[in-house]
Amino acid sequence: MEKLDKFQKMGNHENGDNQEEGRKRKLGGVRTMPFILANEMCDRFAGAGFHANMITYLTQILNLPLVKASNTITTFGGTSNFTPLLGAFIADSFAGRFLTIIVGSIIYIMGMATLTVSAVLPQLRPPPCPAQVDCKEASGQQLWILYISLLLMSLGAGGLRPCVVMFAADQFEMSKSKVESRSWNFFNWYYFCMGVASFLALTVVVYIQDNISWGWGLGIPTIAMAFSVVAFILGSSLYRKIKPAGSPFVRLTQVIVAAVRKRKEIAPDNPNALYENRDLDAGISTTGRLLYSNQFKWFDRAAVVSESDTKVPNQPNLWRLATVQRVEELKSIIRMMPVWSAYILLVAAHSHQVSFTIQQARTMNRRLSPSFQIPPASMSIFSSLTFLIGIPLYEHLFVPFSRKFTKNPVGITYLQRMGIGFGINIFATAASALVEIRRKQAALDNNLLDKPAAIIPISVFWLLPQYCLHGLAEIFYAVGHTEFLYDQSPESMRSTASALNWLGIGFGNYFSTLLVALVHKYSGPSANWLPDRNLNRGRLENYYWLVTGIQVVNSIYYVLCAWFYKYKPIEEITDHIKRTDEQDLESDNGRKAIPNVDKEVELARN
Repeated sequence: MEKLDKFQKMGNHENGDNQEEGRKRKLGGVRTMPFILANEMCDRFAGAGFHANMITYLTQILNLPLVKASNTITTFGGTSNFTPLLGAFIADSFAGRFLTIIVGSIIYIMGMATLTVSAVLPQLRPPPCPAQVDCKEASGQQLWILYISLLLMSLGAGGLRPCVVMFAADQFEMSKSKVESRSWNFFNWYYFCMGVASFLALTVVVYIQDNISWGWGLGIPTIAMAFSVVAFILGSSLYRKIKPAGSPFVRLTQVIVAAVRKRKEIAPDNPNALYENRDLDAGISTTGRLLYSNQFKWFDRAAVVSESDTKVPNQPNLWRLATVQRVEELKSIIRMMPVWSAYILLVAAHSHQVSFTIQQARTMNRRLSPSFQIPPASMSIFSSLTFLIGIPLYEHLFVPFSRKFTKNPVGITYLQRMGIGFGINIFATAASALVEIRRKQAALDNNLLDKPAAIIPISVFWLLPQYCLHGLAEIFYAVGHTEFLYDQSPESMRSTASALNWLGIGFGNYFSTLLVALVHKYSGPSANWLPDRNLNRGRLENYYWLVTGIQVVNSIYYVLCAWFYKYKPIEEITDHIKRTDEQDLESDNGRKAIPNVDKEVELARN
């Protein structure tokens, strides 16, 4: 009878577990995507609508010099890409991604509303200057309103950018086996939806800004962003919300401190002798455990068990003793850094698309009919169109074709995908230089070099190759980089990994700002490469050639980093093994030995 009662209790306990697992499975999935993607698409629509034409607002409405306007954009872009690190810390530590997204959205709307009001009220901007000669710049007070609105948007972006894509991915099973079994790639289609939003912004919003009013042109994205928050909250009951597992920065610091304290300890030859505690790591290894890697072995000292550590085996001092899981988290982040750093210069090379290229387009013939001409900032639609057309072609043509040669279920690895994007981007920047030479020659032939506001008789579609090449490059490097950060980061640091993506973009924008400032300062007053007002008298093509050369060096650096990169070793655990581990831990809590469940463990070594 006792055995029977025990068996019944075990059965009831297992049924309770199954019911809990069933409830978890009911959450998430494809049905959550309309709510999450509605939020992100409205955010992208608003962001693209605001920033794609910002160079025009600053130079034509606030009458700022070209270099000052360009540096304002890149500095703001850099700042808004650093704040995601703060947002990721808050999300991963205590708030969770759901709440962080809501708060970030509200702050973002406040910034957008402030800038919209400044565009509507005449006293908040300088007098119009259509000739672009002897213009009165915006006053200090007017600029302060601009900077406050940009700062609020930067803070709001800090809550949105590291969380939305990772929150969307949380709604699916993203283990290696599940990803390879699907006929579609989540990140491809996520970026496809973002491309649709950007395309709408670059066509509808930019046209309104250039031809109707800046009040409506900024107000419509603000309203769209407000609707996005409502849509996101409506789907709250359907979401799979992963609980935050504590500050990842604290855990990384604890490993470093423990390794320093035990710097004189000798790591054992057998890694199985290093400290492991599944119960302690349960919250940061829900989908799989990191395996020991034979890299950066100096940090292994943090997991060496000394005599003082054995006094309270179930309550270790984490500032003196770290588990293998936590040591491997630190190793994973260090391992990713060289590949991530190559992304910085790629972003810097791409940053001129929202500044100098728009100014080039403004001087060219943009008329499609006697009554309609393409807004300069709307030329970016060709990058978006290339991206939108290219994503399905990549998924349905490129992946099956490459799979025949690589035998890889996903076609090529994300490191190879990024490398192709690096190479394409070199040709895009070189094309920019060649087109600028052609544009200036047309200005010379028509005696328009000293008329910066004049339209040069050369079609704006000369810019088409560089826009298409940039869009094609983005299919490879942007999506590949996001996949890399998601897959290779520890599962408890996914928001932080997404923040690294934006941090790289921020560093790239700051590098671009520095490069533009140095070129403007040292290229000479008489033949300045980047003049303040008259682009026709500049040497913009020399700047593009400089960026092309930097890209070549950066691509070589990336290939070396990718060649020597070692993927993180991880074991993916089935639901049955999670229950087995829980039973083992009841009788073996805190021991270094790992339960023998190898038959049920799928090794997901990349």
